[in-house]
Amino acid sequence: MTRPQLLCPLCHGTEFQQEEGRLDSKWGVTSHRMTLMICKRCRYILHFYDKHSIFDFD
Repeated sequence: MTRPQLLCPLCHGTEFQQEEGRLDSKWGVTSHRMTLMICKRCRYILHFYDKHSIFDFD
């Protein structure tokens, strides 16, 4: 069984730069950690939700 390959929805590129990101709620109570996959061809960013904690203030 092979692992599916990530494909950019805009340019169909297959090479990505991986970054970590964080999105806070409007009031700063919740924080969402995400993995960002940035297409090396067109710079489109794909967001992947990782974990969620209402007490994560890092």
